[in-house]
Amino acid sequence: MSGGRWGMQRDGPVGVVLVGRAADPVAAVLDGAGLRLLARAPDPGDAASVAADVEPDLVVVDLADAGSVAAIATLTAEVPRYPVLALGAAPDHGDALAAVRAGAAGYLVAGTGPAELVAAVRRTAAGEAVFSPGLAAELLDESGRVAAGEATTLTERETEVLRLVVEGLTARQIATRLVLSPRTVENHVQHLLRKLGLPNRAALVRWAIEHGLA
Repeated sequence: MSGGRWGMQRDGPVGVVLVGRAADPVAAVLDGAGLRLLARAPDPGDAASVAADVEPDLVVVDLADAGSVAAIATLTAEVPRYPVLALGAAPDHGDALAAVRAGAAGYLVAGTGPAELVAAVRRTAAGEAVFSPGLAAELLDESGRVAAGEATTLTERETEVLRLVVEGLTARQIATRLVLSPRTVENHVQHLLRKLGLPNRAALVRWAIEHGLA
């Protein structure tokens, strides 16, 4: 199976491109967990070309470097099939919102423990949107509201499902919370994706954060 497509991983270990000069500890964690560090791009400006060359399952971008948010925007514009996980120095909703608006699938505090980091890398490669605990809710609260004429109308149930997707719950967990069947929840999610013209859950989370509609 080929890598580099949202929700689809190559056979074998997850392949990662690491962007930024200050990410040595991350590289060590990935290597220790059996993930494949396919390439590094110390200069964020080289991220898209490096990713295109090695075809990873995802790209991890350290926001400590100048130009890192611009690099995320370039990655998602030029090689959108490779999801991006942004690493920030702190649970800063401003940095996280900037990264998400640029196209990142998620935001994780760089000091997160190794197990959490590895899990976030695997989940992002699988097409999920991953955020440090509590950060998704902050982003939803802080994000700007779109004008009423621009907003897509969601039903009350769609809004409930969307908020729980943003919180990172699985279909089964959402079903338990809302007293629905997992199939019904998945139907709601698929309907939302079609309604909004989005490819996957990670894009759905980004849309909710950008529009403040969850």
